[in-house]
Amino acid sequence: MLAALALSFAVIFVAELGDKSQLMAMTFALRYRWWVVLGGITAATTGVHLISVAVGHYLGAALPTHLLGILAGVAFVFFGLWTLRGDKLSDDEATRAQRSTAPAFLTVTSAFLLAELGDKTMLATITLAADNDWVGVWIGSTIGMVAADALAIVVGAIAGRHLPERAIQLGAAALFVIFGVAMLLDAAFPTAPAMLTTAGAVAVTALCAACLRALPENLRPAALRKPDAADPANTDQPGAIPS
Repeated sequence: MLAALALSFAVIFVAELGDKSQLMAMTFALRYRWWVVLGGITAATTGVHLISVAVGHYLGAALPTHLLGILAGVAFVFFGLWTLRGDKLSDDEATRAQRSTAPAFLTVTSAFLLAELGDKTMLATITLAADNDWVGVWIGSTIGMVAADALAIVVGAIAGRHLPERAIQLGAAALFVIFGVAMLLDAAFPTAPAMLTTAGAVAVTALCAACLRALPENLRPAALRKPDAADPANTDQPGAIPS
């Protein structure tokens, strides 16, 4: 259970760095007291991740362990590519964060419930619960998301702006791809030492990054384009954050 808790905390914390939920958390913190915002985030996350681990647990019980490892590896590589894509709050999400007149706790809770359903972190939690202790995944993923959003509130209050979005986006994407490739290598070579599969995952990730950098500017993912590139998906422009 402790191993599942630690793994889930690390993965979800990384997934939340630069995610739109952090922007929502900072927006709400400008209107409401920080403990009310964190309380709403915690309530919403607890519910969403309970659903996620239930789905992942029963899915995992129905699938062979070897197949689960392959599916999890593919999923994490996909999450890494998703992170490179870039994202921003929709008009509806921004409206919920800025203009709602409902009681603070209910406003925050409902907004985060709607934002997280079907989001990358929910899918990551399902993936983790399919092959790990579901209680540990539930607790770890919930704490990981709340901790990441608490960090966003603190940084927003102190610095008055976002964390360096480009660096966060690239770092989170790289970690996801490394996790995924390591899982795929472990499934392909089950007797290989863990250190070797990890080194191989890092090497594959570095090679993929080099290939993406070699592409023409207009074909690169948004996070790998020059900061001044005239692209509405560029995450260094105001209002855009990594997914």
